[in-house]
Amino acid sequence: MKKLNATFLYLLTQFVFGLTNRTTNTTFAIYLVQSVGLDPLQLVLLGTIFEITIFIFEVPTGVVADVVSRRLSVILGVLLTGVGSVVMGLEPVFAIVLLGHVIWGFGNTFISGAHTAWITDEIGVAAANRAFLRSRQFMLAGSLLGIPLAVLLARQSLALPFLVGGGLRLVFGLVMAPLMPEAGFKRKPTEEREGWSELFATMRVGINLVRGRRALMLFALISLFVGLYSEGWDRLGDPHLLQNFAFPPLFGLEVGAVEWFGVLSVAGMLLNLAANEVAVRRVNMGDSLALARVLQALYAAMVACMLSFALARDFWLAVAAMLVFDTLRGVTFPLNDAFINVYTDSKVRATVHSMAAQIDAFGELAGGPFIGLIGRWAGIRAAIIMAAAVLAPVLPMYARLRRFPAGEAAQSAAPNS
Repeated sequence: MKKLNATFLYLLTQFVFGLTNRTTNTTFAIYLVQSVGLDPLQLVLLGTIFEITIFIFEVPTGVVADVVSRRLSVILGVLLTGVGSVVMGLEPVFAIVLLGHVIWGFGNTFISGAHTAWITDEIGVAAANRAFLRSRQFMLAGSLLGIPLAVLLARQSLALPFLVGGGLRLVFGLVMAPLMPEAGFKRKPTEEREGWSELFATMRVGINLVRGRRALMLFALISLFVGLYSEGWDRLGDPHLLQNFAFPPLFGLEVGAVEWFGVLSVAGMLLNLAANEVAVRRVNMGDSLALARVLQALYAAMVACMLSFALARDFWLAVAAMLVFDTLRGVTFPLNDAFINVYTDSKVRATVHSMAAQIDAFGELAGGPFIGLIGRWAGIRAAIIMAAAVLAPVLPMYARLRRFPAGEAAQSAAPNS
């Protein structure tokens, strides 16, 4: 059977990912709260166990991509994530939803890294870089189609988006299997393969770099606190709207939470795109002081938005706070990457990025259950207030970092000779 063009299939896959992710995620919180009946701790534990699954299987499944076949790894990932989505919609029971989460996370580790490596092998670095830029457009197009599809399905049954979204992934995985080319794959030599030893070695190198270097210590602490708060917001924000507010008419029409969540998803996506464009045009990505100042202001506004969202009694104020928070948060990701690039020497830059990602993940694992317990004992409002309090310490940390000139930070980050 004739294989498809690699670039075309890569972009099509990104479109399908956007479509299926939004189909299942748009009304996910409504399903968890109204159908499954999860409390705040259970909501957060779903995210925690999902992260643990990814952490455990990321390295072993990476061996499949490096040693056996990247094509096989991607196909397995597409099929498993489809199965995971379907399982989540089979029965509104916590154990079933949790099982689906684990299967989906396991499948995602087969895709992570392998998809990017596959297209780079097939068409080369330069062409792959152009494909990466275009892929965001295809994923966005799929996402914009997935949102109204999710709303239409959820109006019939809150479980239906999982069954349809997962089913679409399964069908796509079976169709792409015989059509996906793999002409450029070369098995990685043993010494180049990533493993557990490399993962822990990165952390050890990062810890050694941090010792005695004030700038990097602050990088590490900021990453930790950003991880600690995030699961509380990600898992409890939508349930707060569902449990504590009555949804008003939308554009003069009597609608429910399903339609409202669809509109909020579209609005949030468009606001994020606009805000990132403004940041790219207005913020000097090479100016360390400007980056520190902007990031400090963004996180300060995010803390204020979380508190406003938690304390609001008016639906419109809560929605405004939520949209502004998500928009500002979306801007912090590329700015944080640029900030680390400016403040670290090229010899240790990759290590600092890896270390920051690992510390952030550890923060999510540690902070999520704690905030979830607060939500169970004192309610979701209290849990979100606690998440804001956990994020607040990054403000003085960024203020402190603004005192480090980029040259001084880079010098302090350089390894001892």
